[in-house]
Formats: sequence, C-alpha cells, structure tokens
Amino acid sequence: MAWNEPGGSGKKDPWGGRKNNEQGPPDLDEVVKKLQEKFGALFGGGGPRSGGTGSGKSGTIGFGLIAAVALIGWVISGVYIVEEGTRGVVLQFGKYHETTQPGPHWFPRGIQKVESVDIANIRGISVGFRSGAGNRQTSSNVGRESLMLTQDENIVDVKLAVQFKVKSASDYLFNVKDPETSLRQVIESAIRETIGKSDMDYILKEGRADVTEQTKVQVQAIMDLYQTGLQVTTVNLQDAQPPEQVQDAFADAVKAQGDQARVINEAEAYSNDIIPRARGKAARQLAEANAYKEQVIAEATGEASRFTQVLTEYKKAPEVTRKRLYLEAVESVLTNSSKVLIDVKGGGNLLYLPLDKMMSGGGAGSSRAGNILQGGSSSASRQIVEQRLRESVRSRGVR
Repeated sequence: MAWNEPGGSGKKDPWGGRKNNEQGPPDLDEVVKKLQEKFGALFGGGGPRSGGTGSGKSGTIGFGLIAAVALIGWVISGVYIVEEGTRGVVLQFGKYHETTQPGPHWFPRGIQKVESVDIANIRGISVGFRSGAGNRQTSSNVGRESLMLTQDENIVDVKLAVQFKVKSASDYLFNVKDPETSLRQVIESAIRETIGKSDMDYILKEGRADVTEQTKVQVQAIMDLYQTGLQVTTVNLQDAQPPEQVQDAFADAVKAQGDQARVINEAEAYSNDIIPRARGKAARQLAEANAYKEQVIAEATGEASRFTQVLTEYKKAPEVTRKRLYLEAVESVLTNSSKVLIDVKGGGNLLYLPLDKMMSGGGAGSSRAGNILQGGSSSASRQIVEQRLRESVRSRGVR
C-alpha cells in the first residue's frame, strides 16, 4: 500500500514533516531556506533559531566571498609563461586558436588550453643504424633500412644521420599524427631514390657530398608538402660500403683498382719523360740534317763558283793555271803529313821527319831523328840536309 493512500502509514512520508492528509511535492522555498541556514551557520551566521533577516544577510555575504575566491583562483590559474626557445599553442574548445611567443600570457581555463612546443632543440633520426649505450651501433632493423640497390644493380650498405627541428608549432601538432615517424619514412624513401639513380663507385668515392645534398633537398620538399612543421638542418652520410658478405671481395677489387691506377700513373710518368726527350732528339737531328744540307749546298755552290772562275783563268793561261793547281793540290796533301821529301843533289830521295817537332817531343822520336841524321854517307851530305831542313822550316813559318 502506498504511503499516500487511505489507511496507509504516515511514517512512510518521504518529506518527513507533512501531515498524513497532505499530498504533493515539497515546498521549494522551505528547501532553499534550509540551505541558507546551513551556509549561514558555516560562515558564522545565525542558525535555525536566529532571525530571518540576519540569516539571509550572512548567507549572501558567504556566497559572495566564495564566488570572489573562486574567481581569483580561476584568473590566477590561467596565467602561464612561455619559455625561451618554445612556443605556446592555444586551443579553444579543442580547436587551434593562436601561437604565443616567449613571455607571460593568460588564457581562460576551461575554455582554452595551452600546449608548449620546443622549437630550439635539435633532434636526430638515424637510418640504417641505431645508437645504443656507449654510442655503439646496434643491429635492430639495420639490414632492412640500410641495404639499397644502386643504378648499376649493386647493393650498398648506407647509414644516414639526419638532424631536424620544429619550425612551425601549430603544423607540428595538428597536421600530421606522428611527424617524426613520417620524417623517418620520407628520409628512407628519399635516400633510396637518390642511391637508385647513382652508380656504386660514385656513391663510395666522390659522390658522397652530392648524395647527402640531394637527399636533404628532397626530404625538405616532401615535409613542406605534408606541412609537418619540421625543418631538416643537416644530413650526414655516416657510412657507405658494400654488404658485409662481399666486403673481402670488394676490398680485393679496390686494391686491384688501386694497382691499376698506380701502374697507369707510372706509365704516364714514363711516357711524359721519354716522349719529350725523343721529340727533342728528333728535333735536334732534323736541325742537324738541315744544317748539313745547307752546308753541303753552300760548299757545292762555292766549289762550282770556284771551278767556274778557275776554268775562266785556265782558258786564259792553261800552263800557269795547270802548274798552280798542281802545286795547290800537293800543298794540300802534304800539309796534313808529318813526312817531308827533300831533293838532295848527288843523292836519292830522303825520307825526313820534322826534327823540331820530334825533338821537342823527346823520347823515341828524337832518337829516331838523330839516327836519320847520323845515317848519311858523308858529313857534307849531312850539312846539306840540315841546311835544306832549316830553309824548309823557315819557309813554313813565313807562309
């Protein structure tokens, strides 16, 4: 049986103070009055036995004080400071509102929310290796990331280190779910494309700087296209070498290439030494040949001219010219001879050597000359020979 039905128990009345014959909801004024009395008693006002005017006044003061304290606390809780090197991203009802610069700021708590983003810190991502304790490289996922195919269908093991920072705090927070993961994937894609367009020798030797520069430009272009708010600062190619399984064979090939280059350099050095010398020798021989040619031509021309002149004189005086030619011929022959023929009256031809030269030379020549002088048949013959010799020597000296 319900509490308000006839014959029911009045003790079941939920409002607790009503008579059994009263029905309906409780009086709201009475409920509010009771609450005011309780708050008034809490802040020093009169209790239920106090007068109605005093109780209402104290309750109003208590509510005002609570509201003022709550307002001050709410205002103070909205003050925040953005540190140097960071940016404050303000969200209003979960939507981007503005970006605040370093310094003190205020936001209405409960309406707005602030997230701090570090834009000065340089962060790093490694592709192909992981830095572990003690700066040692671990091998987790290295093979999957580092092994790449080149344009000439060779496999190269590449290890890349990239440094980046945040350049737009709002883009970094809202445009991409995980910007750093996206950056790693973009880096791997860009380096694979760059390696795929280059030969292995170019990558391992002179092309390292070009590979890093092309990768950096391509990664930054893709990150700007995605509006991730990240800026790539440096790209370093830590290592580029053949896979570990073929490194020994590759080292032998590199050594052979070095030997080949050395032999080529030695051959070029020998060529650079011998060719100029051969060319100089050839030029000298050509110059000597030309000089000999000019000499022979000049001598032939002179001989022909002299012969023509002699012929002209011979036609004028044949006997005189003939005798003169004979004497000149004999003189030219005997000029280079050390032997002299002297015509001695009353005797035959006598073979004579120049005594002055032989005596000045001493030795066997002097003794031989003395023997010749002592070999005459008489003293008169020896005197005649000596006189003729002196005259011959004097005539040569005068000539």
